[in-house]
Amino acid sequence: MRLAPSLVVAALALFPTNADAFCGFYVAGGDQKMFNDATQVVLMRSGTRTVLSMQNDYKGPPTDFAMVIPVPVVLREGDVKTLTKEVFARVEAMGAPRLVEYWEQDPCPIPQQSMGSAAAGAPLIVEPVPDLKPTDTAADLGVTIEAKFTVGEYQVVILSAKESTGLDTWLRQEGYQIPAGAEPLLRPYVESGMKFFVAKVDPDKVTFVDGRASLSPLRFHYDTEEFSLPIRLGLANSSGTQDLIVNILAPQQRYEVANYDNVTIPTNLDVDVKVKDKFGAFYAALFDRTIEMNPGAVVTEYAWQATTCDPCPGPALDQSHFLTLGADVLGGSKDRVTPYAKADFVLTRLHARYGTSMKDDLRFTTAAPIAGGREVRTMGRLEERATSSKHNNFQGRYAIRYPWTGPIRCEKPVRGVWGEPPAELHQRPGFVAPEVKPALDLAFASRGSVQLASAVLHDVPEIDVRVGASRPTEPPLPAAPTGDRPQKKRGCGCQATDRDGPLVWAVLVGVLFLRRRRG
Repeated sequence: MRLAPSLVVAALALFPTNADAFCGFYVAGGDQKMFNDATQVVLMRSGTRTVLSMQNDYKGPPTDFAMVIPVPVVLREGDVKTLTKEVFARVEAMGAPRLVEYWEQDPCPIPQQSMGSAAAGAPLIVEPVPDLKPTDTAADLGVTIEAKFTVGEYQVVILSAKESTGLDTWLRQEGYQIPAGAEPLLRPYVESGMKFFVAKVDPDKVTFVDGRASLSPLRFHYDTEEFSLPIRLGLANSSGTQDLIVNILAPQQRYEVANYDNVTIPTNLDVDVKVKDKFGAFYAALFDRTIEMNPGAVVTEYAWQATTCDPCPGPALDQSHFLTLGADVLGGSKDRVTPYAKADFVLTRLHARYGTSMKDDLRFTTAAPIAGGREVRTMGRLEERATSSKHNNFQGRYAIRYPWTGPIRCEKPVRGVWGEPPAELHQRPGFVAPEVKPALDLAFASRGSVQLASAVLHDVPEIDVRVGASRPTEPPLPAAPTGDRPQKKRGCGCQATDRDGPLVWAVLVGVLFLRRRRG
């Protein structure tokens, strides 16, 4: 299975090219179909306040279309804004799996061990729109237009509905081509009192590059006791399993899912030098194997203080990024919004795979700190897996190591000290010091081109990978989450979870992308 590009920030997400995006779909005229291949999601959470930022691109004919998103409350003009895309790329790089290169230092004399890296928002635009009033037909169908406004290229209408059948009928009568079978997916959101954010896009305000429309990222904020991601709405036209990456920023707090099993990605694996040119394919194989051994689990790939990293694939996040992603409205109360001035956010990156049989949305809960994936050794052994910690310092890190090949001029050499390339390498013509390499283009990573058993240099028992063992080129398709938690945890997940912490539920990303029929 091949995945299309994802992630965010922010909420970065990866999607199979043979299925529509995790959160919805595009529909064009006739037999043409639009594909959403680059949805990115970031959630910011503090108390009952949730800020959701999402970026969506699509490939397809440059015709007008709309998207429908279930939201917990009626959104007003001040609750919605457009953003620039730079912040999403920054979040994706921060949480992405990373490949580093280390050189063994001269064993004589004993050098100081290097623990570091191998190298080191748009304004709200509001325009007037024609006055929209519920028609008799809308009233008869139980559909009410709660609010309307324009933000950037989006003309927004907030709907409420008494019956899912009425909402389904109203959308169709208004010219939105929604897929057959959408009504049962709308039903639980209507019955729970959710509202529906419908954003039509003005094609005259959209820039197309190589057939792909680049839409302005959208940001919403709202207050709700529950913290979740309603992704089932996007299953209406899914043709198979889909991958979703969720990035969560919260003050001093890591999150995991409450209604599915949790597992951490195997980390601190030394890999063959050939992985350097196939890092995306290597990580795709590692993730596939982890899900194969832990069917239905959600994988934690990163949990770290957002203002620092080690090693860093680029600059860390700073206050300007936090303000862009929602810190400007994260403080205060429902009646008085104030900025959150601290920069103590923890970035959690969760990676889920799901299919049409899933029974529940993703529901998040607070979790205790974990550590792992660092250049930390105990009794000469590099730390493995995730462990309980006082601070969140967990990352997917993979290393290529170059042993010392120079002369040894002392009686008691100290081996196994790793760090920067030796000085003589820097003096060689054409030598370029390596940088930390994040796996950013996983959507285009080929499946089956890397064999884990030949790529890793030591066994990975938590996913039953043995060095040199033969495995099929294409692992069997893993089962998708169903919403039923397994009776027994398996794999490498850290069990230090604060299950009694506050359960919070966010709501936004089951996003239906619909085309508005002309005429």
